[in-house]
Amino acid sequence: MTQLASGHTVEVLEGEELEHQERDFQGYTNGLIRLNPGRWLYPADYTKFADSLFKFKFCESDVVVMTWPKCGTTWMQEIVWTMRNNPDLDHPLASQSVMARSPFLDYDMLAFSKNVPPIDDGHPVIEAFKEKCPGKDPKDGIMLQLSEALPDPRTIKTHLPFSLLTPDLLDTAKVVYVARSPKDVVVSYHHHSRLVLVQGYTGSLDQFVQYFLDDNLVYGPYWLHMKEAWEKRDHPNMHFVFFEDVKTNTMLKLRKLNKFLDTNLTEEQLQKVAHYTSFSEMKSREEIKLEFESSLNKLVLSSDGGFFRKGEVGDGQKRLSPEQQANVDQWTKKHTQDFGASFKYSS
Repeated sequence: MTQLASGHTVEVLEGEELEHQERDFQGYTNGLIRLNPGRWLYPADYTKFADSLFKFKFCESDVVVMTWPKCGTTWMQEIVWTMRNNPDLDHPLASQSVMARSPFLDYDMLAFSKNVPPIDDGHPVIEAFKEKCPGKDPKDGIMLQLSEALPDPRTIKTHLPFSLLTPDLLDTAKVVYVARSPKDVVVSYHHHSRLVLVQGYTGSLDQFVQYFLDDNLVYGPYWLHMKEAWEKRDHPNMHFVFFEDVKTNTMLKLRKLNKFLDTNLTEEQLQKVAHYTSFSEMKSREEIKLEFESSLNKLVLSSDGGFFRKGEVGDGQKRLSPEQQANVDQWTKKHTQDFGASFKYSS
């Protein structure tokens, strides 16, 4: 049995369980694995990069935006990058996609799906890679190596939990962790999994909710991801925020983030950041870049929206049936009962 540098062992999904996943998630063409302890579920290609991800060298000037999928990741990336690099909204790189400015550290395990066109020579991502990582091999991880090559100060995105990253992460860099209501997460992740072909979800919402409750979605379990971060919330280099609080008390949360990041922005600059990173402004700037267009389900894009779909608080209560909501509430109560009274989703 394969053991990773993180200490986790690799279990390859087989038989009926794999058949169900590959039937409903047509983007998982190269198999799936579980990592124990934790039962973390990932595409099998994760093992190609697991040790490099675990040993990734963070710097004191780094800020890591850590979330489970669909918890406001892109929003927080843009907030953090703008506060650190573009508070006056005049940075020449601001027009680049957020992934170019704030790389998705662990994306490479998803990039080799046979459900999307290969990234070959001539592709804009490969050309950018050649420019920023001369002499490097894309097979060793495009986003991983772009993250390494990013000039200071780096803002890096990850959906990995603390247990799969270097143990000294918080002693070296700052981490901004965003948690979101499980009901809203499952609805948003359902849309995302239908939209992006590297996941290619074709099943029903009800089936997707059950995958979530059974901890059978890639990047799951969500509750354990949150628990690992929640237990570190008092570390001086950790900033744990709830999506709902940032949404409803934006300026208050930006002031606290300003202090945490040591960005020393004025109130006027914070107001600019708040407006620039508002949902409506980010949606108005959304462009499906040529390099990613072929990786999206056009039918879902035209009928249900793109990456910036709603960004609301409480969408899960609108989209989920009473039975589905009750099941998610029961799941939440079961798994977060030891988080303490200050944890927003326990009741």
